Amino acid sequence: MRSGRRTAAAATLVGALALSLFNAPAAQARDTGITVSDIVINKGKPIVVGTTKVVEPSLTFKIALPAGYSTSDPFRYDAYPFIYRGDIKQAAAATGGSYIGPGGYTCYEEGSKKASCEGSLYIDPHPSREHVDSNSDATAWKVGVALRLFKASGSLLAEEYETRSATVRLKRAAKVTVNAAPEPVKKGQKITVTGKLTRANWDTKKYGPYGGRTVELQFRQTGTSSFKAVKKVTTSSSGALKTTVTAATDGTWRWVYRGNDTTGAATSGGDHIDVR
Repeated sequence: MRSGRRTAAAATLVGALALSLFNAPAAQARDTGITVSDIVINKGKPIVVGTTKVVEPSLTFKIALPAGYSTSDPFRYDAYPFIYRGDIKQAAAATGGSYIGPGGYTCYEEGSKKASCEGSLYIDPHPSREHVDSNSDATAWKVGVALRLFKASGSLLAEEYETRSATVRLKRAAKVTVNAAPEPVKKGQKITVTGKLTRANWDTKKYGPYGGRTVELQFRQTGTSSFKAVKKVTTSSSGALKTTVTAATDGTWRWVYRGNDTTGAATSGGDHIDVR
């Protein structure tokens, strides 16, 4: 359980703080003495983004302040992680195409100079945001940290930005559908199971066919709790899936795509077949 007072939430406007930070006069760029550690983004898992829905991956980190500063006065400092591509300064100073920052976070005091923070990144696939505006964005993003101190008057005292060795992978979301027919079906007859695999195209903001991918057909017998693998099928150039199986017992069929380095995993809904 955390103890102490909660500090103010920050970075509610995505990218706004980063733009002001990295566009500030170069003379201000010096060591702040702030330490940001224990950064964990999306619980260490890849981030999967589609074409319309905002994604807010979890973000946790810790802050330690230099002499003369206290967590009880959160308006005297800024310190938060972000992810980026390319050069760290150019990425954060751009319009957002290679920079993704926090949508908001809250820090909890763990002492006069230390705080534990939690919140989320903010990724909006809408074209106006430019967060994921190219399929090439489906790759490993670097982790950076923005730091700055303010004088008691409110003017900027010092600022810096640091790189981290960690990376976070962004992936394009995938979808897969299923249909099993005929239904009902007589025991021993053939069932045709079809479907289609598509994935998010960040260039067009639409889902398109994903051909040449291996997808697993699974079956769960009625009265049981788990699906079992039946066979693997490769999608056609249009993303289509089709195979035949023998009807043996009542149950539910589904397709499962495991994903890869650029594309997230996907599981279809289930299609129940009554075998008579």
